[in-house]
Amino acid sequence: MSRVAKATLFASVVFAGLAVWGVHAQQRKEQETMYMGVIRDEARQAAKKKQREEELQESLRKREVYERVQAVESGSKTPLS
Repeated sequence: MSRVAKATLFASVVFAGLAVWGVHAQQRKEQETMYMGVIRDEARQAAKKKQREEELQESLRKREVYERVQAVESGSKTPLS
């Protein structure tokens, strides 16, 4: 095998190896990015769920207060007849 052929073969093997390594590195980076997206989505969903639960508790508390106020007002009214 001539020197030029050996150099060409070596360059081809190195180029192919670097291309394969580059693709794998890019895939790993994309996989990590996608995984972080899943983590952010789960955190966002948990925050929304917590906010909805807090709003529900606030709504229930207000309803209880309003029912108590209405019960007091209806009990204090005297019939007109």
